[in-house]
Amino acid sequence: MVKQTEVEGNIFKIKRFSVHDGPGIRTAVFLKGCPLNCIWCHSPEGISSEISIWYNGNICIGCGRCVQACPENALQLIRDAELNILIDRKVCNITGDCVKICPTNALQFTGSVTTVSGLISEIEKDIPFYHASGGGVTLTGGEPLYQPDFSKEILKTCKKMKIHTAIESCLYCNTKTINDLLPFVDLFIVDMKLFDPVQHEFYTGKENEIIKENFRFIAKSDKTLIVRIPLIKNITDTNTNLNEILNFVYATDDKIPVEYISYNRLSENNYNKLDIPFLLKEN
Repeated sequence: MVKQTEVEGNIFKIKRFSVHDGPGIRTAVFLKGCPLNCIWCHSPEGISSEISIWYNGNICIGCGRCVQACPENALQLIRDAELNILIDRKVCNITGDCVKICPTNALQFTGSVTTVSGLISEIEKDIPFYHASGGGVTLTGGEPLYQPDFSKEILKTCKKMKIHTAIESCLYCNTKTINDLLPFVDLFIVDMKLFDPVQHEFYTGKENEIIKENFRFIAKSDKTLIVRIPLIKNITDTNTNLNEILNFVYATDDKIPVEYISYNRLSENNYNKLDIPFLLKEN
């Protein structure tokens, strides 16, 4: 195995045998942290770069062991119509005592810290599938460019191992970050959500001019680009928005493919686990 630089990063999922994150069979690595805060985000556990604890009431048996184990008394068992564990997140210090003792895994960490070498040891398991299918590794999230040093070391190592690399990104970052990663990325999968800057800021928390600039920057390189538009009812799926994005993309390079991604409303359950309001249901 190629020797790794021991850079650490926070991830919240590794999805093996993925066929929707680039060509062939892929390993998708989900990195924590994102500069945007889209009201429809399907992975709210990936927005914060910090690791926290979430609670799945659907599999909780109400044994109360977590309440007794918490050294900060941050948990409370409520026995109403349904059993429920309330987490005082201002008090919780993420010791993990509740996670360790929970018999049904109703309490879990929202991510984990890993090293580049630890991650590569998982990626290596699927190299035969990459070679047979034309697949590889995709960094997604969250936002992989939010952890640029960690992402760079993963991608650099994969390229040394002749593994095809892809990044799925919103491109909200300094252009220098992209330039530093450019030699190690074969494919950019760009999530373009809203073209209008006012609408973009309203629904994601950030304007999109830097996103457009970075898109043009990558398009001038020899890298492959794919644009994906999440279809959110009455927000991103309007004819005006779709046409504006298409015109922008094709004016940059009319050979760049554009894909439309259906939205999975089952993500609301993840908001409940984190005690975060799910604002999209009001639209």
